[in-house]
Amino acid sequence: MILTGILLAASLAGIVYLVAAIGSVAAFSRRGGEPGTGESPPVSILKPVCGLEHGLYENLRSFCDQEYPVFQVIFGIRDADDPAIPVVQRVIREFPERNPVLVVGGRAIPGNLKVSNLANMYAAVRHGLVVIADSDMRVDRQYLRAVAAAFADPQVGAATCLYSGTPAAGFPSTLGAMFVNDWFFPSALVALAFQEPRFCFGATMAVRRDALEAIGGFEALAPYLADDYMLGALVTRRGYKVRLSPYVVEGIVSETGFGSLVAHELRWARTVRACRPAGYAFSIIGNGAVSLAALFMLATRFSAPGVALIALAIALRVVLHYGVRSAVRVPGPAAPWLVPLRDLLCLAIWAASFRGRGVKWRGRWFSVRPDGQFTTNGADDRHEDPVP
Repeated sequence: MILTGILLAASLAGIVYLVAAIGSVAAFSRRGGEPGTGESPPVSILKPVCGLEHGLYENLRSFCDQEYPVFQVIFGIRDADDPAIPVVQRVIREFPERNPVLVVGGRAIPGNLKVSNLANMYAAVRHGLVVIADSDMRVDRQYLRAVAAAFADPQVGAATCLYSGTPAAGFPSTLGAMFVNDWFFPSALVALAFQEPRFCFGATMAVRRDALEAIGGFEALAPYLADDYMLGALVTRRGYKVRLSPYVVEGIVSETGFGSLVAHELRWARTVRACRPAGYAFSIIGNGAVSLAALFMLATRFSAPGVALIALAIALRVVLHYGVRSAVRVPGPAAPWLVPLRDLLCLAIWAASFRGRGVKWRGRWFSVRPDGQFTTNGADDRHEDPVP
């Protein structure tokens, strides 16, 4: 009886969350993309690159092809043998008027290798506003104006963007993009409806140069796996605000297989759990609403309330699926029939995230500490992870 009561309460809470998520997405859609207004300060865009990602040329090119008066683009690659170098060089040749720069190698900062790459790129920065975006992101020509507009308020030290997911070929990529669109995106909007942003997303981390130097530069982010989260957190500790831009970046989701998908999402889950343990623990109420309703239905032996709850949860998830697609113009066909499978996978990832702190990132194992920092001794957790 106690278990049944817990499942009923969790299922009802999940229904409430889904209603709130649908409302939040609708409100975001009505808000629309606010065009950049006012001054357009000079911008330095940092693009850390590692390996040949799906659509890399189109992704990088989109950040150079901006309708913006003054900006520079700095590409950074740690390894001189990286196969992405010819792609970057092609983009550089195509936009000589932007004076793009490629920084290869340099000093290695212990910890986060992406942050080490950014620290090496920073020497080439010429402007007072710095924009960092992951290499699997793609934007249109109005992106930079929309992001820069957030800094019209002098109290804003950093700005960030939400992102949608566009799948590359393959079923795992479809499931990965579905998580971004139908689970991550609305959950972020619901959270931001109750509190001001105090963190950034890797889709875009824009920061004033003086704010970045006030927190200790990129070196201050090196001990953390979630460098995007910590950038916003450290900036707010310095008294600045973090602003969410209405611009939605397009993330290209490319998973080589189901194991790659699980490893990626498990890394993300354990990193979020380390940064926001309480919020992550309760996130299953929304992220696993359909699965929780199914468990309640099974516990009550297909009772009428149980069948009604799971039907309502699925219906709301489908409404949310179409709502997000309309709000951010997700390309490709809709796939509402995947809602139960995607929800069950979310539940499995959530449960597995509590079985250890080991994560796999770019072929290496790490262990995420409770304070969000990470070490390279994640071998103790390898046997606990359902990933190759």
